[in-house]
Amino acid sequence: MLTDLWTVVWKEWKEFFIMRGGMRGGTLGLLVFIAVFSIYLPLQTGPTWVQSPMLLVYWAWVPLFLVTSVIADSFAGERERRTLATLLASRISDRAILFGKVAAGVAYGWGFTLINLFLGLVMVNLVYGHGRLLLYAPAVALGVLGLSLLGATLAASAGVLVSLRAATVKHAQQTLSFAIILVLFVPILGLQALPDAWQGRVILAVTNAGAMRLVLYVMGVLALVDAALLAAARARFKRARLILD
Repeated sequence: MLTDLWTVVWKEWKEFFIMRGGMRGGTLGLLVFIAVFSIYLPLQTGPTWVQSPMLLVYWAWVPLFLVTSVIADSFAGERERRTLATLLASRISDRAILFGKVAAGVAYGWGFTLINLFLGLVMVNLVYGHGRLLLYAPAVALGVLGLSLLGATLAASAGVLVSLRAATVKHAQQTLSFAIILVLFVPILGLQALPDAWQGRVILAVTNAGAMRLVLYVMGVLALVDAALLAAARARFKRARLILD
């Protein structure tokens, strides 16, 4: 199982960086991403970059976009390139194919998040350290690591689920982009639609809960959603049906 899983992950990674060019925009897109989140923003923010809870906001949604840029291709791309039947006809188990594609997407999104966190820390220390070692606040670091991992898993699980039935990569990308917009903006718009008194109660409840406790609540919800999406993808993965597609 582990050998087959690694085989699928390695195959996906080679396609991410060689055949598909890393993400929409290819290598240039990755370089721009690194320049913005590893150099520009840390230098503009200064030492606050390693202490501010705003990091939680950045790195909760960034992996969503990183993973979405590649995961839509997981099955829809194989279908378009007419390689899906060959993959499904192999001896690799259903679980290895499905979870290998999910794992490759998660590793891609979370891996680049970790790289950018490290490079940002280096840049802040080089410019603002002045002999001191500036480190991320422990609570912020743990929150960022947890939220980014669960966010990447959310995007990968949802992406595979959509890509299983999408006729084209473009269709899968459009569906995922719409879903991400809903996830990001519906809670904000919903809060704004509430009466002022209710908005005050929600804000007060969030404030009283404390930042770390709120992050733990969000991580718990994300973990449950991730598990549900993975279970749905596992139930929807039917090798015989996919071969006929």
